[in-house]
Amino acid sequence: MDPEAGDPVDGGDAARRASPVRVLTPVVAATELGRGLPRHLRRTGLVEPGSRVLIALSGGLDSVVLLHAARFLLSTLDLDVHAAHFDHAMRAGSAADASWVRGLCRAWGVPLYTERAPVPPRSEADARALRYEFLETAAERAGACAVWTAHHADDQAETVLFRAIRGTGIAGLAGIRERRGNLVRPLLPFSRAQLDAYATAAGIRYRLDPTNTTSDYARNRIRNEVMPLLESISPGAGAALARLATLAQQEQGAREWMLDRLVAEATTARTEDAVELALPILRSYHPAIRAQLLRRLLRQFGSVPGRAGTLAALEFINSGAGGGQIHVAGGARLERHFDRIRITRAATMEGKPADRTLLVPAVGDGSGEVILGGRRFVVQWTSASRELTGASETFDASALPFPLRLRGWQPGDRIRLPFGTKKLKKLFSERRVDRADRNRIPVLVDRAGRILWVVGLARATHARAREGGPVLTIAVRDAGIRRD
Repeated sequence: MDPEAGDPVDGGDAARRASPVRVLTPVVAATELGRGLPRHLRRTGLVEPGSRVLIALSGGLDSVVLLHAARFLLSTLDLDVHAAHFDHAMRAGSAADASWVRGLCRAWGVPLYTERAPVPPRSEADARALRYEFLETAAERAGACAVWTAHHADDQAETVLFRAIRGTGIAGLAGIRERRGNLVRPLLPFSRAQLDAYATAAGIRYRLDPTNTTSDYARNRIRNEVMPLLESISPGAGAALARLATLAQQEQGAREWMLDRLVAEATTARTEDAVELALPILRSYHPAIRAQLLRRLLRQFGSVPGRAGTLAALEFINSGAGGGQIHVAGGARLERHFDRIRITRAATMEGKPADRTLLVPAVGDGSGEVILGGRRFVVQWTSASRELTGASETFDASALPFPLRLRGWQPGDRIRLPFGTKKLKKLFSERRVDRADRNRIPVLVDRAGRILWVVGLARATHARAREGGPVLTIAVRDAGIRRD
Protein backbone atom coordinates (compact mmCIF):
# COMPACT_ATOMS: atom_id res chain seq x y z
CA MET A 1 0.00 0.00 0.00
CA ASP A 2 1.29 3.39 -1.02
CA PRO A 3 0.63 5.89 1.83
CA GLU A 4 1.64 8.95 -0.16
CA ALA A 5 -0.07 11.04 -2.79
CA GLY A 6 3.02 10.50 -4.99
CA ASP A 7 3.63 11.49 -8.60
CA PRO A 8 1.03 10.35 -11.12
CA VAL A 9 2.38 7.77 -13.53
CA ASP A 10 1.17 9.79 -16.54
CA GLY A 11 2.64 13.08 -15.31
CA GLY A 12 1.04 16.29 -14.10
CA ASP A 13 -1.05 17.07 -17.22
CA ALA A 14 -3.76 14.58 -16.30
CA ALA A 15 -4.03 16.12 -12.87
CA ARG A 16 -4.35 19.63 -14.26
CA ARG A 17 -7.03 18.49 -16.74
CA ALA A 18 -8.99 16.87 -13.92
CA SER A 19 -8.63 19.71 -11.44
CA PRO A 20 -11.66 21.97 -10.80
CA VAL A 21 -11.54 25.58 -9.70
CA ARG A 22 -9.96 25.44 -6.23
CA VAL A 23 -12.10 28.26 -4.85
CA LEU A 24 -15.70 27.12 -4.55
CA THR A 25 -17.84 29.30 -6.81
CA PRO A 26 -21.37 30.50 -5.95
CA VAL A 27 -22.68 28.37 -8.83
CA VAL A 28 -21.34 25.18 -7.23
CA ALA A 29 -22.53 26.13 -3.76
CA ALA A 30 -26.00 26.89 -5.16
CA THR A 31 -26.55 23.39 -6.58
CA GLU A 32 -28.91 21.09 -4.69
CA LEU A 33 -25.97 19.06 -3.46
CA GLY A 34 -23.95 22.17 -2.65
CA ARG A 35 -26.77 23.54 -0.48
CA GLY A 36 -28.02 20.27 0.94
CA LEU A 37 -24.92 18.32 1.92
CA PRO A 38 -23.61 20.75 4.57
CA ARG A 39 -27.10 20.98 6.10
CA HIS A 40 -27.47 17.19 6.04
CA LEU A 41 -24.17 16.64 7.85
CA ARG A 42 -24.98 19.27 10.48
CA ARG A 43 -28.43 17.79 11.08
CA THR A 44 -27.31 14.14 11.32
CA GLY A 45 -23.96 14.62 13.05
CA LEU A 46 -22.38 12.07 10.70
CA VAL A 47 -19.01 13.79 11.08
CA GLU A 48 -17.35 15.88 13.76
CA PRO A 49 -15.60 19.09 12.67
CA GLY A 50 -11.86 18.56 12.36
CA SER A 51 -12.18 14.81 11.74
CA ARG A 52 -9.87 12.86 9.47
CA VAL A 53 -11.91 10.97 6.88
CA LEU A 54 -10.90 8.51 4.17
CA ILE A 55 -12.74 8.74 0.83
CA ALA A 56 -13.21 5.50 -1.13
CA LEU A 57 -12.15 6.81 -4.54
CA SER A 58 -12.76 4.77 -7.70
CA GLY A 59 -12.35 7.70 -10.10
CA GLY A 60 -15.98 7.61 -11.26
CA LEU A 61 -18.53 10.41 -11.02
CA ASP A 62 -19.89 9.53 -7.57
CA SER A 63 -16.60 9.16 -5.71
CA VAL A 64 -14.92 12.15 -7.40
CA VAL A 65 -17.87 14.37 -6.46
CA LEU A 66 -17.65 13.08 -2.88
CA LEU A 67 -13.91 13.83 -2.77
CA HIS A 68 -14.42 17.33 -4.16
CA ALA A 69 -17.22 18.05 -1.70
CA ALA A 70 -15.18 16.84 1.27
CA ARG A 71 -12.12 18.79 0.13
CA PHE A 72 -13.72 22.08 -0.98
CA LEU A 73 -17.46 22.34 -0.26
CA LEU A 74 -17.20 21.34 3.42
CA SER A 75 -14.34 23.69 4.24
CA THR A 76 -16.15 25.03 7.31
CA LEU A 77 -15.90 21.55 8.87
CA ASP A 78 -12.09 21.67 8.58
CA LEU A 79 -11.91 18.02 7.56
CA ASP A 80 -8.56 16.26 7.10
CA VAL A 81 -9.32 14.47 3.84
CA HIS A 82 -7.47 11.35 2.68
CA ALA A 83 -8.38 9.00 -0.18
CA ALA A 84 -7.96 5.31 -1.00
CA HIS A 85 -8.10 3.59 -4.39
CA PHE A 86 -8.26 -0.17 -4.91
CA ASP A 87 -7.44 -1.56 -8.35
CA HIS A 88 -9.32 -4.86 -8.72
CA ALA A 89 -7.30 -5.70 -11.87
CA MET A 90 -10.48 -7.20 -13.36
CA ARG A 91 -10.39 -5.33 -16.69
CA ALA A 92 -8.02 -3.70 -19.11
CA GLY A 93 -7.58 -0.03 -18.29
CA SER A 94 -7.84 -0.34 -14.52
CA ALA A 95 -4.17 0.61 -14.13
CA ALA A 96 -4.84 3.78 -16.12
CA ASP A 97 -7.68 4.61 -13.72
CA ALA A 98 -5.30 4.24 -10.78
CA SER A 99 -2.79 6.53 -12.51
CA TRP A 100 -5.49 9.14 -13.17
CA VAL A 101 -6.62 9.02 -9.55
CA ARG A 102 -3.04 9.63 -8.39
CA GLY A 103 -2.88 12.72 -10.56
CA LEU A 104 -6.22 13.99 -9.27
CA CYS A 105 -5.21 13.58 -5.63
CA ARG A 106 -1.91 15.31 -6.27
CA ALA A 107 -3.71 18.25 -7.88
CA TRP A 108 -6.20 18.53 -5.01
CA GLY A 109 -3.61 18.03 -2.27
CA VAL A 110 -5.13 14.81 -0.93
CA PRO A 111 -2.95 11.98 0.47
CA LEU A 112 -3.76 8.78 -1.40
CA TYR A 113 -3.49 5.11 -0.41
CA THR A 114 -3.46 2.63 -3.28
CA GLU A 115 -3.35 -1.12 -3.74
CA ARG A 116 -3.77 -3.54 -6.65
CA ALA A 117 -5.25 -7.02 -6.30
CA PRO A 118 -2.45 -9.60 -6.80
CA VAL A 119 -4.99 -11.91 -8.48
CA PRO A 120 -8.20 -10.60 -10.10
CA PRO A 121 -11.24 -11.52 -7.97
CA ARG A 122 -13.48 -14.19 -9.47
CA SER A 123 -16.77 -12.47 -8.71
CA GLU A 124 -18.32 -9.14 -7.77
CA ALA A 125 -18.80 -10.44 -4.22
CA ASP A 126 -15.11 -11.31 -3.92
CA ALA A 127 -14.14 -7.92 -5.38
CA ARG A 128 -16.34 -6.14 -2.85
CA ALA A 129 -14.86 -8.13 0.05
CA LEU A 130 -11.30 -7.34 -1.08
CA ARG A 131 -12.14 -3.65 -1.52
CA TYR A 132 -13.65 -3.24 1.93
CA GLU A 133 -10.79 -5.12 3.55
CA PHE A 134 -8.36 -2.71 1.84
CA LEU A 135 -10.41 0.32 2.92
CA GLU A 136 -10.40 -0.87 6.53
CA THR A 137 -6.63 -1.33 6.49
CA ALA A 138 -6.09 2.03 4.74
CA ALA A 139 -8.26 3.79 7.35
CA GLU A 140 -6.21 2.26 10.15
CA ARG A 141 -2.94 3.34 8.53
CA ALA A 142 -4.27 6.84 7.86
CA GLY A 143 -5.69 7.21 11.35
CA ALA A 144 -9.08 8.07 9.86
CA CYS A 145 -12.15 7.95 12.07
CA ALA A 146 -14.44 7.03 9.17
CA VAL A 147 -14.46 5.71 5.62
CA TRP A 148 -16.78 7.67 3.33
CA THR A 149 -18.30 5.88 0.35
CA ALA A 150 -20.26 7.58 -2.43
CA HIS A 151 -23.49 5.55 -2.30
CA HIS A 152 -26.43 7.77 -3.24
CA ALA A 153 -30.22 7.62 -3.50
CA ASP A 154 -30.21 5.80 -6.84
CA ASP A 155 -27.98 3.10 -5.35
CA GLN A 156 -30.43 2.84 -2.48
CA ALA A 157 -33.40 2.40 -4.84
CA GLU A 158 -31.59 -0.27 -6.86
CA THR A 159 -30.60 -2.13 -3.69
CA VAL A 160 -34.15 -2.15 -2.32
CA LEU A 161 -35.59 -3.35 -5.62
CA PHE A 162 -32.94 -6.06 -6.02
CA ARG A 163 -33.62 -7.38 -2.54
CA ALA A 164 -37.39 -7.17 -2.96
CA ILE A 165 -37.39 -9.37 -6.05
CA ARG A 166 -35.37 -11.93 -4.10
CA GLY A 167 -38.04 -12.05 -1.39
CA THR A 168 -36.34 -10.14 1.41
CA GLY A 169 -37.96 -9.12 4.68
CA ILE A 170 -38.10 -5.77 6.48
CA ALA A 171 -34.37 -5.87 7.33
CA GLY A 172 -33.50 -6.28 3.65
CA LEU A 173 -35.84 -3.52 2.55
CA ALA A 174 -33.95 -1.19 4.91
CA GLY A 175 -31.29 -1.16 2.20
CA ILE A 176 -28.02 0.70 2.64
CA ARG A 177 -27.45 2.23 6.06
CA GLU A 178 -26.17 5.79 6.37
CA ARG A 179 -23.67 4.57 8.94
CA ARG A 180 -22.41 1.04 9.61
CA GLY A 181 -19.49 0.91 12.00
CA ASN A 182 -16.90 3.31 10.60
CA LEU A 183 -18.49 3.29 7.12
CA VAL A 184 -20.41 6.48 6.35
CA ARG A 185 -22.51 7.30 3.26
CA PRO A 186 -22.93 11.11 3.28
CA LEU A 187 -24.50 11.26 -0.20
CA LEU A 188 -27.32 8.78 0.46
CA PRO A 189 -30.11 11.44 0.39
CA PHE A 190 -28.95 12.78 -3.01
CA SER A 191 -29.69 11.46 -6.50
CA ARG A 192 -27.25 10.67 -9.28
CA ALA A 193 -28.72 13.60 -11.24
CA GLN A 194 -27.89 15.97 -8.36
CA LEU A 195 -24.33 14.64 -8.27
CA ASP A 196 -24.03 15.13 -12.02
CA ALA A 197 -25.30 18.72 -11.74
CA TYR A 198 -22.69 19.44 -9.05
CA ALA A 199 -19.92 17.95 -11.22
CA THR A 200 -20.99 20.09 -14.18
CA ALA A 201 -21.07 23.26 -12.09
CA ALA A 202 -17.63 22.54 -10.61
CA GLY A 203 -16.07 21.52 -13.92
CA ILE A 204 -15.19 18.08 -12.53
CA ARG A 205 -14.00 15.36 -14.86
CA TYR A 206 -14.07 11.71 -13.98
CA ARG A 207 -13.40 8.22 -15.34
CA LEU A 208 -16.03 6.06 -17.03
CA ASP A 209 -16.08 2.34 -16.17
CA PRO A 210 -17.18 0.48 -19.35
CA THR A 211 -18.39 -2.51 -17.30
CA ASN A 212 -21.19 -0.32 -15.88
CA THR A 213 -22.90 -0.32 -19.28
CA THR A 214 -22.88 -4.10 -19.80
CA SER A 215 -25.72 -6.45 -18.89
CA ASP A 216 -23.41 -9.09 -17.41
CA TYR A 217 -24.42 -8.27 -13.83
CA ALA A 218 -27.91 -8.24 -12.32
CA ARG A 219 -27.33 -4.83 -10.70
CA ASN A 220 -26.39 -3.32 -14.08
CA ARG A 221 -29.61 -4.61 -15.67
CA ILE A 222 -31.63 -3.12 -12.83
CA ARG A 223 -29.83 0.22 -13.21
CA ASN A 224 -29.82 0.40 -17.01
CA GLU A 225 -33.05 -1.38 -17.95
CA VAL A 226 -35.47 -1.89 -15.05
CA MET A 227 -35.21 1.48 -13.27
CA PRO A 228 -35.77 3.55 -16.46
CA LEU A 229 -38.80 1.36 -17.22
CA LEU A 230 -40.20 1.90 -13.72
CA GLU A 231 -39.67 5.65 -14.04
CA SER A 232 -41.61 5.64 -17.32
CA ILE A 233 -44.48 3.77 -15.64
CA SER A 234 -44.44 5.79 -12.42
CA PRO A 235 -42.28 8.94 -12.40
CA GLY A 236 -40.42 9.22 -9.12
CA ALA A 237 -40.22 5.43 -8.64
CA GLY A 238 -36.55 5.62 -7.63
CA ALA A 239 -37.22 8.26 -4.99
CA ALA A 240 -40.16 6.20 -3.72
CA LEU A 241 -37.95 3.11 -3.33
CA ALA A 242 -35.40 5.20 -1.43
CA ARG A 243 -38.19 6.41 0.88
CA LEU A 244 -39.24 2.79 1.39
CA ALA A 245 -35.73 2.07 2.67
CA THR A 246 -36.03 4.92 5.19
CA LEU A 247 -39.40 3.63 6.39
CA ALA A 248 -38.04 0.08 6.66
CA GLN A 249 -35.07 1.31 8.70
CA GLN A 250 -37.44 3.06 11.10
CA GLU A 251 -39.59 -0.07 11.32
CA GLN A 252 -36.55 -2.27 11.91
CA GLY A 253 -35.27 0.04 14.63
CA ALA A 254 -38.62 -0.03 16.40
CA ARG A 255 -38.72 -3.81 16.10
CA GLU A 256 -35.25 -4.22 17.60
CA TRP A 257 -36.19 -1.91 20.46
CA MET A 258 -39.30 -3.98 21.11
CA LEU A 259 -37.47 -7.32 20.90
CA ASP A 260 -34.89 -6.17 23.46
CA ARG A 261 -37.67 -5.60 25.95
CA LEU A 262 -39.62 -8.75 25.14
CA VAL A 263 -36.51 -10.94 25.47
CA ALA A 264 -35.81 -9.38 28.86
CA GLU A 265 -39.43 -9.90 29.91
CA ALA A 266 -39.46 -13.59 28.95
CA THR A 267 -35.97 -14.50 30.24
CA THR A 268 -35.83 -16.22 33.62
CA ALA A 269 -32.14 -17.19 33.62
CA ARG A 270 -29.11 -16.73 31.39
CA THR A 271 -25.48 -17.92 31.16
CA GLU A 272 -22.90 -17.72 28.38
CA ASP A 273 -24.05 -21.10 27.04
CA ALA A 274 -27.81 -21.08 27.70
CA VAL A 275 -30.92 -18.94 28.09
CA GLU A 276 -34.13 -19.97 29.83
CA LEU A 277 -37.50 -18.51 28.86
CA ALA A 278 -40.89 -18.53 30.58
CA LEU A 279 -43.15 -20.51 28.25
CA PRO A 280 -46.44 -18.77 29.21
CA ILE A 281 -44.92 -15.35 28.48
CA LEU A 282 -43.39 -16.57 25.21
CA ARG A 283 -46.73 -18.01 24.09
CA SER A 284 -48.49 -14.74 24.86
CA TYR A 285 -46.56 -12.97 22.08
CA HIS A 286 -47.87 -12.70 18.53
CA PRO A 287 -46.58 -15.67 16.44
CA ALA A 288 -44.54 -13.38 14.16
CA ILE A 289 -42.90 -11.70 17.17
CA ARG A 290 -42.29 -15.13 18.73
CA ALA A 291 -40.52 -16.24 15.55
CA GLN A 292 -38.30 -13.15 15.43
CA LEU A 293 -37.40 -13.49 19.10
CA LEU A 294 -36.46 -17.16 18.60
CA ARG A 295 -34.32 -16.41 15.54
CA ARG A 296 -32.47 -13.70 17.44
CA LEU A 297 -31.71 -16.01 20.38
CA LEU A 298 -30.78 -18.96 18.18
CA ARG A 299 -28.27 -16.81 16.28
CA GLN A 300 -26.64 -15.93 19.59
CA PHE A 301 -26.06 -19.65 20.17
CA GLY A 302 -24.54 -20.45 16.83
CA SER A 303 -27.63 -21.31 14.77
CA VAL A 304 -28.85 -19.44 11.71
CA PRO A 305 -32.24 -21.08 11.12
CA GLY A 306 -34.06 -20.84 7.83
CA ARG A 307 -37.82 -20.83 7.46
CA ALA A 308 -38.10 -24.58 8.06
CA GLY A 309 -35.90 -24.46 11.17
CA THR A 310 -37.88 -21.54 12.60
CA LEU A 311 -41.19 -23.33 11.99
CA ALA A 312 -39.87 -26.49 13.69
CA ALA A 313 -38.80 -24.47 16.74
CA LEU A 314 -42.18 -22.73 16.92
CA GLU A 315 -44.04 -26.04 16.64
CA PHE A 316 -41.92 -27.47 19.46
CA ILE A 317 -42.78 -24.51 21.69
CA ASN A 318 -46.47 -24.79 20.88
CA SER A 319 -46.89 -28.51 21.30
CA GLY A 320 -43.64 -30.13 22.51
CA ALA A 321 -43.90 -32.52 25.42
CA GLY A 322 -42.28 -31.80 28.76
CA GLY A 323 -38.75 -33.14 28.88
CA GLY A 324 -38.48 -33.14 25.08
CA GLN A 325 -35.80 -31.51 22.98
CA ILE A 326 -34.97 -30.68 19.36
CA HIS A 327 -31.75 -29.71 17.62
CA VAL A 328 -31.66 -26.74 15.27
CA ALA A 329 -29.17 -26.54 12.41
CA GLY A 330 -25.95 -24.81 13.43
CA GLY A 331 -25.45 -26.26 16.90
CA ALA A 332 -28.31 -25.01 19.10
CA ARG A 333 -30.76 -27.14 21.08
CA LEU A 334 -34.22 -26.37 22.47
CA GLU A 335 -35.36 -28.20 25.61
CA ARG A 336 -38.75 -28.03 27.31
CA HIS A 337 -39.02 -28.34 31.09
CA PHE A 338 -42.62 -27.89 32.31
CA ASP A 339 -43.34 -24.17 31.82
CA ARG A 340 -39.84 -23.23 30.64
CA ILE A 341 -37.98 -23.35 27.33
CA ARG A 342 -34.21 -23.62 27.45
CA ILE A 343 -31.96 -22.77 24.48
CA THR A 344 -28.39 -24.11 24.72
CA ARG A 345 -25.33 -24.70 22.64
CA ALA A 346 -25.85 -28.35 21.74
CA ALA A 347 -23.09 -30.84 22.55
CA THR A 348 -22.07 -32.51 19.31
CA MET A 349 -21.10 -35.80 20.97
CA GLU A 350 -23.37 -37.81 23.23
CA GLY A 351 -22.25 -37.54 26.82
CA LYS A 352 -19.89 -34.63 26.16
CA PRO A 353 -20.25 -31.11 27.58
CA ALA A 354 -21.72 -28.24 25.60
CA ASP A 355 -19.37 -26.10 23.54
CA ARG A 356 -17.57 -23.30 25.34
CA THR A 357 -16.10 -20.31 23.53
CA LEU A 358 -13.32 -18.01 24.72
CA LEU A 359 -12.84 -14.25 24.56
CA VAL A 360 -9.47 -12.57 24.05
CA PRO A 361 -10.35 -9.14 25.44
CA ALA A 362 -7.34 -7.04 24.46
CA VAL A 363 -3.63 -6.95 23.71
CA GLY A 364 -1.61 -8.52 26.50
CA ASP A 365 -1.00 -11.93 28.03
CA GLY A 366 -3.63 -14.48 28.99
CA SER A 367 -4.86 -18.03 28.77
CA GLY A 368 -8.06 -20.06 28.84
CA GLU A 369 -9.78 -23.03 27.31
CA VAL A 370 -12.23 -23.79 24.54
CA ILE A 371 -14.50 -26.83 24.32
CA LEU A 372 -15.75 -27.80 20.88
CA GLY A 373 -17.53 -31.04 20.09
CA GLY A 374 -16.50 -32.48 23.44
CA ARG A 375 -12.82 -31.71 22.79
CA ARG A 376 -10.82 -29.38 25.03
CA PHE A 377 -8.28 -26.86 23.73
CA VAL A 378 -5.85 -24.89 25.86
CA VAL A 379 -5.33 -21.34 24.56
CA GLN A 380 -2.53 -18.88 25.34
CA TRP A 381 -1.90 -15.41 23.99
CA THR A 382 0.88 -12.87 24.41
CA SER A 383 2.10 -9.56 23.06
CA ALA A 384 5.69 -10.40 23.97
CA SER A 385 8.30 -12.23 21.90
CA ARG A 386 8.20 -15.67 23.46
CA GLU A 387 7.49 -19.25 22.46
CA LEU A 388 4.03 -20.69 22.99
CA THR A 389 3.02 -24.34 22.84
CA GLY A 390 0.70 -25.56 20.09
CA ALA A 391 -0.43 -24.24 16.72
CA SER A 392 0.15 -20.49 16.71
CA GLU A 393 -0.30 -17.37 14.60
CA THR A 394 0.96 -13.81 15.08
CA PHE A 395 -1.19 -10.81 14.19
CA ASP A 396 -0.79 -7.05 13.83
CA ALA A 397 -2.27 -6.01 17.19
CA SER A 398 -3.09 -2.50 15.93
CA ALA A 399 -5.33 -3.95 13.19
CA LEU A 400 -7.38 -6.23 15.47
CA PRO A 401 -10.89 -5.07 16.50
CA PHE A 402 -11.16 -6.51 20.02
CA PRO A 403 -12.51 -8.55 21.65
CA LEU A 404 -11.53 -11.63 19.66
CA ARG A 405 -13.40 -14.89 20.12
CA LEU A 406 -12.41 -18.53 19.61
CA ARG A 407 -15.49 -20.54 18.67
CA GLY A 408 -16.63 -23.37 16.45
CA TRP A 409 -17.51 -22.90 12.80
CA GLN A 410 -20.97 -21.70 11.81
CA PRO A 411 -22.95 -22.15 8.58
CA GLY A 412 -22.08 -19.39 6.13
CA ASP A 413 -18.64 -18.72 7.65
CA ARG A 414 -16.15 -17.41 5.08
CA ILE A 415 -12.44 -16.64 5.30
CA ARG A 416 -10.48 -14.15 3.22
CA LEU A 417 -7.54 -15.89 1.50
CA PRO A 418 -5.02 -14.37 -0.97
CA PHE A 419 -7.11 -15.46 -3.96
CA GLY A 420 -10.50 -14.41 -2.56
CA THR A 421 -13.03 -15.51 0.03
CA LYS A 422 -13.90 -19.15 0.66
CA LYS A 423 -16.63 -20.83 2.66
CA LEU A 424 -15.30 -22.91 5.52
CA LYS A 425 -17.53 -25.75 4.38
CA LYS A 426 -15.60 -25.83 1.09
CA LEU A 427 -12.28 -25.43 2.90
CA PHE A 428 -13.07 -28.44 5.09
CA SER A 429 -14.01 -30.47 2.04
CA GLU A 430 -10.79 -29.55 0.20
CA ARG A 431 -8.68 -30.43 3.23
CA ARG A 432 -10.62 -33.71 3.69
CA VAL A 433 -11.86 -32.85 7.18
CA ASP A 434 -14.48 -35.41 8.21
CA ARG A 435 -17.91 -34.01 8.97
CA ALA A 436 -17.69 -35.37 12.52
CA ASP A 437 -14.47 -33.39 13.10
CA ARG A 438 -15.54 -30.04 11.66
CA ASN A 439 -17.28 -28.93 14.84
CA ARG A 440 -14.05 -29.56 16.77
CA ILE A 441 -11.90 -27.04 14.87
CA PRO A 442 -11.42 -23.67 16.65
CA VAL A 443 -12.13 -20.55 14.59
CA LEU A 444 -10.76 -17.15 15.65
CA VAL A 445 -12.98 -14.17 14.82
CA ASP A 446 -12.76 -10.46 15.59
CA ARG A 447 -15.41 -8.19 17.12
CA ALA A 448 -17.27 -7.91 13.81
CA GLY A 449 -17.30 -11.68 13.30
CA ARG A 450 -14.63 -11.57 10.59
CA ILE A 451 -12.60 -14.79 10.55
CA LEU A 452 -8.90 -14.37 11.27
CA TRP A 453 -7.75 -17.96 11.63
CA VAL A 454 -9.09 -21.49 11.22
CA VAL A 455 -6.71 -23.27 13.57
CA GLY A 456 -4.53 -25.79 11.79
CA LEU A 457 -6.04 -25.08 8.38
CA ALA A 458 -5.94 -21.48 7.16
CA ARG A 459 -4.93 -17.94 8.10
CA ALA A 460 -6.80 -14.92 6.73
CA THR A 461 -4.95 -12.26 4.75
CA HIS A 462 -5.76 -9.33 7.05
CA ALA A 463 -4.01 -8.20 10.25
CA ARG A 464 -0.65 -9.67 9.24
CA ALA A 465 2.17 -8.70 11.59
CA ARG A 466 4.33 -5.77 10.48
CA GLU A 467 8.05 -5.41 11.02
CA GLY A 468 8.54 -3.55 14.30
CA GLY A 469 4.82 -3.13 14.92
CA PRO A 470 2.77 -4.31 17.93
CA VAL A 471 1.84 -7.97 17.76
CA LEU A 472 -0.42 -10.51 19.39
CA THR A 473 0.50 -14.19 19.22
CA ILE A 474 -2.18 -16.80 19.91
CA ALA A 475 -1.47 -20.50 20.40
CA VAL A 476 -4.03 -23.31 20.57
CA ARG A 477 -3.18 -26.77 21.92
CA ASP A 478 -5.46 -29.80 21.68
CA ALA A 479 -5.84 -31.20 25.21
CA GLY A 480 -7.96 -34.19 24.19
CA ILE A 481 -11.50 -35.39 24.93
CA ARG A 482 -13.19 -33.60 27.79
CA ARG A 483 -15.15 -35.94 30.06
CA ASP A 484 -17.28 -34.29 32.73
